[in-house]
Amino acid sequence: MPEITTPARRDDTPDDARRERLRRTFDEDAELYDRARPGYPAALYDDLAELAGAGPGSRLLEVGCGTGQATVPLARRGCRITAVEAGPSMAAVARRNLAGAPDVEVVTAEFESWPLPAEPYDTVLAVTSFHWIDPAVRVPRAADALRPGGALAVVRTQHVAGGTEEFFVEVQRCYERFDPDTRPGTRPPATAEVGNADHAQEVARSGRFGPTVFRRYEQDLTYTASEYLDVLRTYSGHRALPDTARRGLLDAIAELIDGRYGGRVTKRYLVELGVSRRL
Repeated sequence: MPEITTPARRDDTPDDARRERLRRTFDEDAELYDRARPGYPAALYDDLAELAGAGPGSRLLEVGCGTGQATVPLARRGCRITAVEAGPSMAAVARRNLAGAPDVEVVTAEFESWPLPAEPYDTVLAVTSFHWIDPAVRVPRAADALRPGGALAVVRTQHVAGGTEEFFVEVQRCYERFDPDTRPGTRPPATAEVGNADHAQEVARSGRFGPTVFRRYEQDLTYTASEYLDVLRTYSGHRALPDTARRGLLDAIAELIDGRYGGRVTKRYLVELGVSRRL
């Protein structure tokens, strides 16, 4: 169920019924999701080992594994993983991608109601999925799943200023034309403007974790028009648009990329890791 936000439209963290409706859109085309979604920087996995103990032989519970974008690299590093994924189609693709990893089990279930095993985990990991979990239970259940001293590791990803910057100024007009929820004049924020106090405070309020340590990574990815549209088709907010509006929006974006940017644009992603140790 992971999501990467794009600031061209209102894809803010949803609540209650809207959150539930949007997160179910990920399972509608798991193959596209698996093909189009980007992976994560190698440095992230190095820091997961250093800060969260996600190394060879460690027991790791991954919440919302999607099709296994982060699960596969962690399995290669020797983690013993239980991956919980609510979408049956997403879970099926994850099992296929992890077929050669004997120490990985993919469970089709919602984390909020999945019975926690008696043996605690060393690490609970949520990669661009934590904001889809019910905020009333996500931190306490993560704590319940961990051994004392175990780590909650949360990865969040956002589109930030950089790459083909003028494209992301111009594309705003496409969103304003086809999506009524678009904020006029929205621009990707600078990395320095992206805060993390909300997550740190949520974890601290639980009283079950120590301070949260953050690491950040930037990566620029270049897409052809068709590749970029495939990425957009995996975003919940885009999938939730009416069919006519979504087709019009994607056609307008493709025309802009091909007509003014030589068929390619570069998008800058900010990937942030937050690690909190259970008390």
